[in-house]
Amino acid sequence: MTDVTTAETPPARFWEIEDLRGLDFDPLLADFLHNDPVPRIRLPHGEGEAWLVTRYEHVRMVTSDPRFSRRALVERQTRATGMTGHTVASHAGFNYTDPPEHTRLRKVVTRAFTGRSMKRLRPLAEQTCARLLDEVERHGAPADLMALFHGPFPLAVVSDLVGVPEEEHHRLAAWPDLVLSSGPGPERSRQVKAELTAYIVELLERRRREPREDLATVLADALDRGEINRDEAISVTTAIQVSGAHAVRNNSANMVYALLTHPEHLARLRARPELLTQAVDELLRFIPHRNGVGLPRVATEDVEVGGVLIRAGEVVYASYLAANWDPEVYDDPDVIDFDRTASAHMAFGHGPHHCIGAQLTRMESEVMLSGLLGRFPQLRLAVAPEEMVWQRKGLIRGPQSLPVTW
Repeated sequence: MTDVTTAETPPARFWEIEDLRGLDFDPLLADFLHNDPVPRIRLPHGEGEAWLVTRYEHVRMVTSDPRFSRRALVERQTRATGMTGHTVASHAGFNYTDPPEHTRLRKVVTRAFTGRSMKRLRPLAEQTCARLLDEVERHGAPADLMALFHGPFPLAVVSDLVGVPEEEHHRLAAWPDLVLSSGPGPERSRQVKAELTAYIVELLERRRREPREDLATVLADALDRGEINRDEAISVTTAIQVSGAHAVRNNSANMVYALLTHPEHLARLRARPELLTQAVDELLRFIPHRNGVGLPRVATEDVEVGGVLIRAGEVVYASYLAANWDPEVYDDPDVIDFDRTASAHMAFGHGPHHCIGAQLTRMESEVMLSGLLGRFPQLRLAVAPEEMVWQRKGLIRGPQSLPVTW
């Protein structure tokens, strides 16, 4: 039986969350994972200190154990140490709720993420992919895939899911980057969220009058039935629209970059396209797709994790990135291996807050990689990897541009 640490709380280490190049794994996070798996940390914003869990088994525990609460974050008198100077997610939506409230919200939203919905969206995604690749081809080499492909594709797909008309996609193009960034500052973030909220209110009202097969219609109907309230509907729509456009854009670009800088894996995937599904899952595991950590939880009672006593009221972060690189679970975790049979990765989280859009994201990634590699058999980077320019101050990592030739 593990001895629970009862000594004085260890000093916190400051995690500056510096911009990293390419797909480099955060060296401090790696140090925690291997040498200090449940450290005390202090992040650039907010107040106080927090615990961080990094090992796969500990991350699974903290993210599924009801003694660690997201709702308790709202009830705190001070804002916990964190990544940004502003609150990214609304307190009314998924992120700051626990079961049974979280279960109630998720049950409603799941109606837009059924197998039938995915069957409806996949042909639309394939058509969008083909159209965008036509534009890339017309543009000619070299071409920036971030501007011509990875940006517009996920925006179009998530907008189809939500119910945003095609002629209005451009209105939402810039909002995700400004919301999911630590760079613009609190005031600009609040302004952008107000603009996005006004648009979503308008869209929900439109779908109340003109129902269609989309998320906005599902939420408008749930509002009329009294299953959710207005703030919840707005928060859920905002979260799905923003993260669906922003995260998939960067993750899909990271996948392409990873393949173009690992030619042996690219060649194997071209030779054996039936590996695509497991290749996407392995790339999701391998790629350190975000900076730092997401939202924490608060211990509602004293809990022992990894030999450390976390006391009631203390803040706890869980790193899915570290869990995905845990050497106790994955052999050679820093190596891409399309034949892995180890435990399921945590790129979409775990427990009640497991990403509701995981199935959609996988579908988009498969459509994008299949379409891109099929259209351009000689696809390669147009610059040396060390010349690539990467985004700065983003919560989700990715290239600023992805110049390719063929």
